[in-house]
Amino acid sequence: MTTLVLHGFSASNYYNKSKIALLEANADFTEHAVFPGEIDRQSSPLRKAPYLSTPNGPICESQVIVEYVAQTYPSAKLFPESPFEAAKVRELCTFLDIHLELVARRLYAQAFFGGKVSDGLKDTTRKELGRNIKAFFQLAKFSPYVAGESFTAADISAYTHLPMVRSVGKKIYAEELLGEFDLKSYVAMLDARPAFAKTSADAAAGMPSFNAYMQAAMQQTPAPK
Repeated sequence: MTTLVLHGFSASNYYNKSKIALLEANADFTEHAVFPGEIDRQSSPLRKAPYLSTPNGPICESQVIVEYVAQTYPSAKLFPESPFEAAKVRELCTFLDIHLELVARRLYAQAFFGGKVSDGLKDTTRKELGRNIKAFFQLAKFSPYVAGESFTAADISAYTHLPMVRSVGKKIYAEELLGEFDLKSYVAMLDARPAFAKTSADAAAGMPSFNAYMQAAMQQTPAPK
């Protein structure tokens, strides 16, 4: 009997981050599609997707879900056995989630959904992204995986977030923010894994309905002054 339910929407990179972890672990789970306005506040108090229903109750935040999956299904080896090496993987996940993706996310309204952001926000975000991307590449190895020779949870974060950061650079600044890094080859390597390929296909299939939802939401939001 299925005991895990992943709630959210397939256009969300954080939802896909959690989904890939579950698929890599070969977990028995189902998916429940909900857009932001439909999220259960009791399960996700900030009304953010994703959240996961478990036999013991709900948990929210994608990195928390990944950690739960890693501990529930240790055979997936999402983190190394060495405490230090595991900490280095979590370090990379933190940089990708907080210092890259969440900074770039400030500009998603204009980059992807037809909205507008202020020139001041663009300027401060560009400076912060430049500094943070440089710091991330100081930590990352990409030999061939982000943390080194073995696949880890850091690759899930990199796969779901780096394309978004790159797109923001192209659409907002007409720049290649990731420099000479070969993102295309890295993504292709991970797409060879069934968990990534399925998640990518599902995300593409779900994008039209999400875009319609977001465009309707943007029309109801006043433009920034």
